[in-house]
Amino acid sequence: MIIGIPTEIKAQEHRVSMIPASVGELTRRGHRVLVQKGAGLGASYPDELYVAAGAEIVEDAPAVFRDAELIVKVKEPQPSEVAMLNEQHTLFTYLHLAADKQLTESLVATGCTAIAYETIEVNGRLPLLEPMSEIAGRMSSIVGAYQLAKHNGGRGTLLGGVPGVAPGRVVVIGGGTAGVNAARVATGIGADVSILEVDFDRMRFLDITMEGAKTVYSNEANLSELLTRVDLVIGAVLVPGAAAPKLITRDMLKIMQPGSVFVDIAVDQGGCAETTRPTTHDNPTYYEEDVLHYCVANMPGAYARTATQALNNTTQRWATLIADQGVKQACESRPELVGGINCAGGKLTCAPVAEAHGLTAVDARDLI
Repeated sequence: MIIGIPTEIKAQEHRVSMIPASVGELTRRGHRVLVQKGAGLGASYPDELYVAAGAEIVEDAPAVFRDAELIVKVKEPQPSEVAMLNEQHTLFTYLHLAADKQLTESLVATGCTAIAYETIEVNGRLPLLEPMSEIAGRMSSIVGAYQLAKHNGGRGTLLGGVPGVAPGRVVVIGGGTAGVNAARVATGIGADVSILEVDFDRMRFLDITMEGAKTVYSNEANLSELLTRVDLVIGAVLVPGAAAPKLITRDMLKIMQPGSVFVDIAVDQGGCAETTRPTTHDNPTYYEEDVLHYCVANMPGAYARTATQALNNTTQRWATLIADQGVKQACESRPELVGGINCAGGKLTCAPVAEAHGLTAVDARDLI
């Protein structure tokens, strides 16, 4: 199979979908890999390493899309990339379609088979999403602590406090992978941390394993009570494939202290606050109701090399499976892959995405 690795063009996205070692694995198995010139530079992988791994360096994205059958990316295709997709392509990347109806409809219209990393579920886990959730979770406490500095527009609270001064308060909404990693870093800093969760088994697990963090049942009353005295709120809510629930309303923001900070990890899925809107690393923050919002839609891109390596650890085996067997046979070998197919043959195949946009979805197995 011919595999294409284009340069990511989303704003401030420095990750690359395949490291040279992954490319080498594919070329040793007889596949042809096309890498756009400079695709790996943002993650400190020069073209020479890809050439040594057996890849062909091509000049631009049209050359990649023209010849490749399997396009492996990091982020959702941008409009210029959607325009180059057609029914010959299988696209393998993060899609997060529930947050973007226009992208959903335009991607379906290309006729390509689009497989989303974030909707492949294995034994109740999302293994291709987890490494980025880990990075975004750890980042959220770091960037939140930084934005709390007065010169950055925050309240001027040091999360760890000092002897004689109470630590800052952090509320993490969601006890999944991102939330746990956010809480780990926040407690490591020395903050007073509360994790809101609805799953009692998960809360018991967190209570045993998360020393220094408190678990609180997630409902509107408990969240509102915590917001009156919080310094940093981290939104880490995830419903696989679906739009994130809007748990924080504008009225809730009004009861928060001016200069407190809200970091929304769920922004890729539309965000968990009514006031969330995507930002970039170039201009990451804005105020709503005197609360500083950090809503960067590709947070792990800031640590491109670490994120690229972590992503490849989980995506390589799936990309290799698709390249070796094709989509149909790969789905028979690993039925979990079917859940990753968001559209195929000009039809939407992901029910949560369809529900988010008021569209109709069909069974992917009928199209492949």
